Amino acid sequence: MIDYSKFPQKNILCVDMKSFYASVSAVDMGLDPLTCYLAVVGNTERPGSVVLAASPALKRDFGIKTTNRLFEIPDDPRIHIVNPKMSLFLKVSVELTKLFHRYAPSTAIHTYSVDESFIDVTGLENLWGSPENIAEKIQINIKYNFGLPCTIGIGPNMLMAKLALDLESKSAPNGIAKWTYDDIQHKLWPVQPLSKMWGIGKRNERTLNSMGIFTVGQLARYDLKLLEKKFGIMGNQLFYHSWGVDCSELGAPILEGQVSFGKSQILLRDYKDENEIKAVVLEMCEEVARRTRTARKAGRTIQFGLGYSKDEFGGGFHRSRTIEQPTNVTMDIYKTCLKLMKENYRGETVRSISVSITKLVEDHDIQLSLFDLNGWKKHELGYTVDKIRNKFGSASILRAVSYTAAGTTLHRSKLVGGHKS
Repeated sequence: MIDYSKFPQKNILCVDMKSFYASVSAVDMGLDPLTCYLAVVGNTERPGSVVLAASPALKRDFGIKTTNRLFEIPDDPRIHIVNPKMSLFLKVSVELTKLFHRYAPSTAIHTYSVDESFIDVTGLENLWGSPENIAEKIQINIKYNFGLPCTIGIGPNMLMAKLALDLESKSAPNGIAKWTYDDIQHKLWPVQPLSKMWGIGKRNERTLNSMGIFTVGQLARYDLKLLEKKFGIMGNQLFYHSWGVDCSELGAPILEGQVSFGKSQILLRDYKDENEIKAVVLEMCEEVARRTRTARKAGRTIQFGLGYSKDEFGGGFHRSRTIEQPTNVTMDIYKTCLKLMKENYRGETVRSISVSITKLVEDHDIQLSLFDLNGWKKHELGYTVDKIRNKFGSASILRAVSYTAAGTTLHRSKLVGGHKS
């Protein structure tokens, strides 16, 4: 058994804006976000464009989700189909954060994503009342000022606030749910499949299932040493998270072991020519390397995947390769991706590409090879290019492939958040 008296007993709120993109678009059009049928798609002019967001009513009555395509939305006059307005979405997100500052100091607020935030209201009871009262006030204030619905989870730490949000608040009558350590065994332990729990992805779920672990309760009662042997530090985190224990500070990544840098994109059209596919892969490696350098990190494991077109009946592959020396150099990442592509790609039509780097170390821990005389120059060149792009814009320096018909970076540089502004 876990002695919970040794762990944080805070009051953390996790505020999630319900179907944020669709709700903001609905309010912008003068519609009720909870009752209207509305879909936000990447581009209304492309039938194969992905649904980025769907209103709750559209999900419920038509079964349209973010995995659907524009051509799959029924031809119904009641359904509104709109392009994303990323500038508007970001503006509303900033204004929501300003609203949170009415209830808590800036050090107690962590913006987790555009539509989700954590707020530590510990010690604010004398000002605003109980955590439940504060959550209700915030919910009413958001509805009154923005016309937007939200749900809120409350817990003694970030993890449990998030679990209360994901697993209960969205079905609660008032959209607010509070979890305490006493709730773990009867609320969290029965959860299955395991991927329903925040922090457990499909891949880890399959591995845990192969170990005979199918519920969170079984994970909590599994031998900790065996979990650590199988998953390393992640095994320790998985075990304690199954007991609701989380000692991370507000704003810190709850799953430290999952930190990586990556990029994935669904292409605007099918790519059949191998050289065109390689051109996009190079652009993506450039972006992944830039993100890694920005964090002053380098990584040893490169992950690469291709998703095939519906013409190929879907499918694809996702492979990884661990290299000898950590890197954040574009061409090092690209060359590894090309090796994986050569080993696994057989000429299929490609519609999506993903590249990521993990097994991270601090950049200053990199030991340059004596056999790579230009290693230091390549390392510094990346940082120099980053400085120019940060000062003059992401499109100020581009590789030649970005100016070809295959390139996507030039087009995407004119977008906000990957979509129309």
